[in-house]
Amino acid sequence: MLEEEYNPPRKRPPHLTRAAPAEAPFAFSIRDAVMTDVPHLLEIYNHYVANSTVTFDEDLLTLKEMRAKLAHVHELGYPWLVAESPGGIVLGYAFVTPWKPKAAYRFTTENSIYLGPASTGKGLGTALMKELLPRAKAAGVKEVIAVIADKGAEASLKLHEQFGFTEIGHMGKVGFKFGRWLGTYLLQKSLK
Repeated sequence: MLEEEYNPPRKRPPHLTRAAPAEAPFAFSIRDAVMTDVPHLLEIYNHYVANSTVTFDEDLLTLKEMRAKLAHVHELGYPWLVAESPGGIVLGYAFVTPWKPKAAYRFTTENSIYLGPASTGKGLGTALMKELLPRAKAAGVKEVIAVIADKGAEASLKLHEQFGFTEIGHMGKVGFKFGRWLGTYLLQKSLK
């Protein structure tokens, strides 16, 4: 006799044949940052200080420094947005700050977006940028500059290009972090 007669094909139990449950969508809402967000903003930012070259800061920011930064942005009337989960966890943030301190630059800002490590690659940066640019325009901003590291920030370059930022320059070897030289790309967008 054939071996198949002794070992007929087995049927899988129903609990193993069901499709896996669909993954819950990545849910979040965007709102203005408030002072009680500062510890969460700091945790996200300091992750990048300690682990990446997307910021050239080498020393961790303190609560006092982050509070002062948020207060300054609020005083200027510029947007600082946070994305938070339905459970109230800050997932990321975006803001604009003055490009340079001289008065003639008063209509030009630099933008920044930082996402919690578990929140990258899920469309959160796009959602924040989509909200940030019109808010910056409403605050009187005419030009937005992005300063992006030339190593390890490809996602940021792609995001800015999707929103119409154009490269206006590249500066090589202007920063030194983690024992290596780094440059920056400069991108610009007019808010018409």
